[in-house]
Parts: sequence; structure tokens; C-alpha cells
Amino acid sequence: MKNECPASAGLFFIYFANMAYTKIGKIVAAHGLKGEVIVVHHLDNKSAVKNIKTVFIEDAAKNLIPWFVEKASPRGDDEMLLKLEDINSKEATKRVYPKDLWLAEDDFNKIVSKAAPIALLGFEVVEGKNVLGEIIEVIEQPHQILCEIIYKGKEAYIPLHDQTLLSIDRKAKKVFVELPDGLLDVYA
Repeated sequence: MKNECPASAGLFFIYFANMAYTKIGKIVAAHGLKGEVIVVHHLDNKSAVKNIKTVFIEDAAKNLIPWFVEKASPRGDDEMLLKLEDINSKEATKRVYPKDLWLAEDDFNKIVSKAAPIALLGFEVVEGKNVLGEIIEVIEQPHQILCEIIYKGKEAYIPLHDQTLLSIDRKAKKVFVELPDGLLDVYA
């Protein structure tokens, strides 16, 4: 059974068949004639992409299907070239793009940069002594990061920038914030 967080332009978890997956980016184009594709990702660790062995891509029925990686290589800070098994021509790449790219949670945790905003998935947002909710999606914007949480049963977006972010305790998986007065009233 599939349980998915609300979809938007950000990054989020998905649970399928008792396994957790994290969306790391999107396959955006074919590259060359031998079946390679270009992936825009949010890992902030370009050298770690070489260690990716299996990725998951949604099929038409919205099931995550595993694809074995023949080769993954960095291409700039937020792009990689990916060669998947059984994709051996430019025409064959149409089976996998434009589609979101997912990693199993264990694999994601091994390669994501701890400083990457996407690494905040699963952290609790805390204001004062109140736990506001768990981060289920991270949306990167030019001057801030928006973290989606479920607050009082509704989707709420918490901005993280110089004025709201107090600290991050990576060991305890907590993000401490001081929010502007009235921000959460919109969601109550």
C-alpha cells in the first residue's frame, strides 16, 4: 500500500510496501545516443553520486520501480549523468524521463550531504517548547527554505532563513525556530 505526502515542487518522503523512499531529483533529458540521462538532484554531494547502485522511478500506475545503475557520474554541483540497465539508446530514454528519481531511504542517508536542505526530511520543527511537526517536504527557494509539516491536521509551511532559524540539532533531528507572530494562525 502506498502512502504519499502531498505533491509539490519540493522534496519528500514516500512509503511503499513498508519501505521508505526519498525523492532526490528529476530526470530532465537524454544525453547522447547510448541511453544516458541527465538528472537534476538535491544531494549537495556530487562525488557521492558515483555510489548509487539502484534508483526508483514511478510507472504509469504510480508504483516505484527499481532500476539498476550501470554508471552515475557528477556533472556540476546539482546534476549527474546516469546510465541505467536496459536503456541503451536515446529512444529508450523516453521510458524514464521526464520523471522524478527516488532512492531507498537507507541509500539516501548514505550519500546525502548532511548540510543539504534535503537532509532535514524527518526532523522535528520546534518553537520554544512546542513541537510543531515533522518535516515531510523541503522546498528550496532562492532566499529561504520552506519546510512542510502537518500542523494541527493541516499542511503548514515553515520558512527557514536568517530571521527564523535558531539552530539545528542533527543528532536529535530537531530544527529550532522562532516564527513571526501570527504565522501559524493561518493554519489553525
